[in-house]
Amino acid sequence: MAARPWAATAGGISLTVRLTPKGGRDAIDGVEQTADGRSVLRVRVRAAPSEGEANDALVRLIAKAIGVPPRAVNLISGHTSRVKRLKIDGSAIALAEALERICPNR
Repeated sequence: MAARPWAATAGGISLTVRLTPKGGRDAIDGVEQTADGRSVLRVRVRAAPSEGEANDALVRLIAKAIGVPPRAVNLISGHTSRVKRLKIDGSAIALAEALERICPNR
């Protein structure tokens, strides 16, 4: 089984995402390994990558999928990159369980 793209941090969880903007639909496509061996959560959104629209759509999609308010999800790196780091505030254990439930790849 591949390593999970999230890790517990102080006050929440850190999540690595590979975002595909203009992906035709808003969806979480599962966990994959990048060429450099990192695990990422593959996510696609309909929004275009202009003026932060795709990043905003990513934050809303992740928040809805794991049951937290959008203000609990913060983009901490990768604002203009496909690979992004999110910090999600809350109980690390509960957030990890929610992420396990939404990841199609086991």
